[in-house]
Amino acid sequence: MAEDATEAAASGSQDPLYELMYIINPVLNEDQTKDIVQRVTAYLSDNGARVETVEEQGSQRLAYPIEKKRNGYYVVVNFRLPVAVNGGLQKIERALIINDDIMRHLVLRYDAKMERHYQATRSGKELPKIAPPVQRA
Repeated sequence: MAEDATEAAASGSQDPLYELMYIINPVLNEDQTKDIVQRVTAYLSDNGARVETVEEQGSQRLAYPIEKKRNGYYVVVNFRLPVAVNGGLQKIERALIINDDIMRHLVLRYDAKMERHYQATRSGKELPKIAPPVQRA
């Protein structure tokens, strides 16, 4: 427990870690899509967030049609947002809702276990193997 606290203090991760996933309208061309990704990343930074990673997962088929569209361009952003920033997350979500080119978005706040997994995958450490469940007759 104390090791986690010292590790968090050493890496400067006092602020909570968030994951933002959003889907961009597929009818936009590549330049427009890149511009939206840059604008969202800049908006996060302007509102006090420290963007750690931006992963563009590309065009993927949706599970169900959204606005009569079957595909969307997926982007996943990991960022830290200080608790002291009043209304920071609400402002970010409001901007995503207002943007007509973003079809859906989801913001997750990582708990301690999710953050450890995120840090392990970023550092390239091998994650512990979980034994398969035992089959009983």
